[in-house]
Amino acid sequence: MAVNEIDQDNLQTPLAKQALLVSVYKGGTVQRKICEEHLDELELLANTFGLEAVCKVPCPVRKFDASTFVTEGKLEELLLLAKEKQANLVIFDDEISPGQQRNLEKLFQIPVMDRTEVILGVFGQRAQTKEARLQIELAQIKYQAPRLKRLWTHLSRQHGGGGGGGGGGYLKGEGEKQIEIDRRILKRKIEQLQKEIDEVKAIRETQRTSRVRAEIPIFAIIGYTNAGKSTLLNALTDSNVFVEDKLFATLDTATRKYTLKNNQDILLIDTVGFIRKLPHLLVAAFKSTLEEAIQADILLHLVDVSHPMAEEQAATTFDLLSELGAKNKPIITVFNKIDRDESSSKINKLRMQYTKSVQISALTQQGFDDLEEMMIQELSKLRKSINLRIPQSDYATVSEVMRLGNIIKQDYDENDVILKAQVPTSLAERLKKYIEET
Repeated sequence: MAVNEIDQDNLQTPLAKQALLVSVYKGGTVQRKICEEHLDELELLANTFGLEAVCKVPCPVRKFDASTFVTEGKLEELLLLAKEKQANLVIFDDEISPGQQRNLEKLFQIPVMDRTEVILGVFGQRAQTKEARLQIELAQIKYQAPRLKRLWTHLSRQHGGGGGGGGGGYLKGEGEKQIEIDRRILKRKIEQLQKEIDEVKAIRETQRTSRVRAEIPIFAIIGYTNAGKSTLLNALTDSNVFVEDKLFATLDTATRKYTLKNNQDILLIDTVGFIRKLPHLLVAAFKSTLEEAIQADILLHLVDVSHPMAEEQAATTFDLLSELGAKNKPIITVFNKIDRDESSSKINKLRMQYTKSVQISALTQQGFDDLEEMMIQELSKLRKSINLRIPQSDYATVSEVMRLGNIIKQDYDENDVILKAQVPTSLAERLKKYIEET
């Protein structure tokens, strides 16, 4: 049974979709403002999951309680607020432990979730490909494992009491026996899912190897969720990748071919969006998908400059790139949605942090010429300029240079084709016998 299945069982009635959102912070006015922005994002997550926020509570704390996460005084305030707003669900923006979750549910007498569980639920709803569905199911099961007692409480409502004789029944309650069974089931399920994921990953590796063998440069579009990655891919390539103004509209990678204005063919890859406090379970589960970004030649880091937390979102992306071992990749930071942003000071501040940057609107296609110029410049740094003399009888090699390289100059001398071109370093190595030193 998947985590999102349990949540959906608890959220069948309209009343059960009324959620009280809680985010804690330490400090003064600045920290409270950040906390409020985090609550706004949590509300977007909840809405994407099909829930309605009846109240968002920035909760100042001096310390955390090991058993209930927030201290007794704050907890009393939240209990009263939940009753007053007729909330049927409480969602904490921070990750809470299984023990804290159980204790809070006893006190609130309604389901309690954390940000991780909501993200897992959203991912579960939106996954399309087999690989994404397998990865999410694996992450959900790993999230379930330490929460088996909570699952059994849910299961017992369906199965009812069950006598069952035998001496063991005097030593173990039904729930405890069921937990042991569930634990074995989960272990087998994890092993099976991992095997299926490995099989899908092998296919992806084959596809990636064929792309590398073709030596077409790869650009991966990365960035915070809802930054406009799919819109950019669609605008550049006239494709129809699904676009929606919701968090995690895209969970599956999409690859499209594109020809730069210097006639260089490239591949553009749209990747799953990053998010603040992305559960480590999902970072691990999606690592094979996110490896598309790691394996790309150049990263296009999209930042929604119209968002009030644009600076934090950009930093989150770089933190996750670091966790994935990709922070040293060539990166072009693309400030998107400039048609919505009226604050030049914010963009100027971001430009000081991300000097290799360009400003665009993926929606109106403003700034696309500047973006292409920078892509060509970055690509040239990964390439080598060479002079070639290739016999016309070996025109297949000429065609390969034209397909994979950027032709700067072309001429003919009797039976030879004379080329000056920028080509991938690996191709230059293979063309050694045709290279003419200047």
